[in-house]
Amino acid sequence: MSVKIKTVAKALPSYSRSTEEIIPFLDTWLHGQDERFVRKVKKIFENAGVDKRYSLMSPEEVFSNTSFEEKNNIYIREGIKLGAECLERALEKANWAPADIDYLITVSCTGIMIPSLDAFLINKLKMRQDVVRLPVTEMGCAAGISGMIYAKNFLKANPGKRAAVVAMESPAATFQLDDFSMANIVSAAIFGDGAACVLLSSFDDDEGPELVAEEMYHFYDAEHMMGFNLTNTGLQMVLDIEVPETIATHFPEIIYPFLAKENLTIADIDHLIFHPGGKKIVQVVEELFGKLGKNIDDTREVLRMYGNMSSATVLYVLERFMDAPHEKGETGLMLSFGPGFSAQRILLRW
Repeated sequence: MSVKIKTVAKALPSYSRSTEEIIPFLDTWLHGQDERFVRKVKKIFENAGVDKRYSLMSPEEVFSNTSFEEKNNIYIREGIKLGAECLERALEKANWAPADIDYLITVSCTGIMIPSLDAFLINKLKMRQDVVRLPVTEMGCAAGISGMIYAKNFLKANPGKRAAVVAMESPAATFQLDDFSMANIVSAAIFGDGAACVLLSSFDDDEGPELVAEEMYHFYDAEHMMGFNLTNTGLQMVLDIEVPETIATHFPEIIYPFLAKENLTIADIDHLIFHPGGKKIVQVVEELFGKLGKNIDDTREVLRMYGNMSSATVLYVLERFMDAPHEKGETGLMLSFGPGFSAQRILLRW
């Protein structure tokens, strides 16, 4: 019995701005700051490798003194709409009905919602009343793949079932107006909002790439590297400057033993489906694997077009591969990183 990916679909918020259009908002936000600091911040935005960002909030709302409550209410209201939209699109692409879903996983870390997103989706789409729910809230950028791992384990234990993983994120809702730290500035420069849904199946008749193997990898004593502090003004980004270098140091342990268990090396992998954490992380991966003839062009392109949308982003990369033609037997390696610090990996075979 195998577990396969049936399809992937994305949904984008209604607000969007190019980097060029965001610069005037930076002038207003940084008014009164040292001129050299202002120039540095603008350079960070201009050199982030992100041409456009989408948002559940208007730029005026992002760069104004909205309260935590106001921002979180937008996250809930607009996030439910966006989550439903990507789930409906995925079901339509798969030619499935909402009642076909046995297991619903929702992942998000950029707001607080109780009941969780899955409860709203069940009502909105009139899904079955016995659908199994799993909300995943604290795994950050890694949660798109984490959700797929949980779905695979459920489906492997339950042949003839189907699962949906919905990732919905609004990093814009975590922007801190009075925080001029590098963590807040860099996150504002690289992050955007978005949602995506991946459908998985343990039906014999459903086609798609098989999830051959999956594993998580935990970095010891690295809890400080990434996450959020909960403050009176909302979720404050924690982003250590050492993240790219730490990832590079651990890459051999993350990649090679995982593939070796399937009697594979990186040379055997046809497609790298990596989460675009940011421009520096993309550059680190390219330096490591470029010499082996591997590329992460789709990862870089998703970062350029949308920014880092936390857990949803790797699913945007996956969608590009799912929509392209493939030969039987081709392999893909999915990889994302998140708070903990941790790495999540899935091996695919078409």
